[in-house]
Amino acid sequence: MLDVRRRKLDDFQYDVNFNHKTSIIQPKFHYFCKMQWFEEWFDTPYYHILYKNHDYKEAEDFLNLLTDYVKLEKNSKIIDLACGKGRHSVYLNKLGYDVLGLDLSEQSIRFDKQFETETLKFQVHDMRNKIESEPVDAVFNLFTSFGYFETEEEDKSVFQSVSDVLKDDGFFVLDFLNAEYVKKVITPSSSIVRENIVFNIKKHIEDECIMKEIDFEADDKKHHFFERVKLTSPEKILKFAYEFGFELIQRWGDYQLNDFDESKSQRCINLFRKIK
Repeated sequence: MLDVRRRKLDDFQYDVNFNHKTSIIQPKFHYFCKMQWFEEWFDTPYYHILYKNHDYKEAEDFLNLLTDYVKLEKNSKIIDLACGKGRHSVYLNKLGYDVLGLDLSEQSIRFDKQFETETLKFQVHDMRNKIESEPVDAVFNLFTSFGYFETEEEDKSVFQSVSDVLKDDGFFVLDFLNAEYVKKVITPSSSIVRENIVFNIKKHIEDECIMKEIDFEADDKKHHFFERVKLTSPEKILKFAYEFGFELIQRWGDYQLNDFDESKSQRCINLFRKIK
């Protein structure tokens, strides 16, 4: 049965104009089905506690290399799609770019709002929906922020929304896991301690997806969450890209921009360009 609800922000698709001094945000009500795992889990404080130890230096070095490689001019307009707590958006803005960070998590966007400037804005947005904006120079989707959706049509809708908002010759960076590497190194069970919370994690592969079950106790309650990420192959990613008017410029296997090797690379970082 469809669970159709109203939520304060997620019920709306936003029209966003990069001319921040005269920005117009017009809510468009839309319906959606029962909450999916990522909507609930990503919007909890525990998700951010578990993943708080990301390597910020590595991320900044990666963005330096990436923006140098694509030769984006200062003041270029970039969308950070699935921006989370905004670390990449903030750094890209420091590099001189006009940045819009979009994320499904209301909690993350509330946090991100503290960083806003005339050239750095954040909004709640579902990447499957059309982004109403003037054309931008680049869209970055970083650190495995793809592969969460159940259907191939939903996956394709991401490529469609990116293609629609990009200028001709604009860049799309899709930073994804390397499915073959993940299959080789998967750890069935582990425990991680963060802020005195013991996260017990179990992983397995099912239906070409990596399934992660997360159990822990916090705030006098037992909690159970799970993550499901499709092990989408490089070939399928390329197929989606071609279908929506992109060409592959480069594919890297790590954040140092070394060449991709499907047998041993940890990442599958795709640089696409929108064809005129």
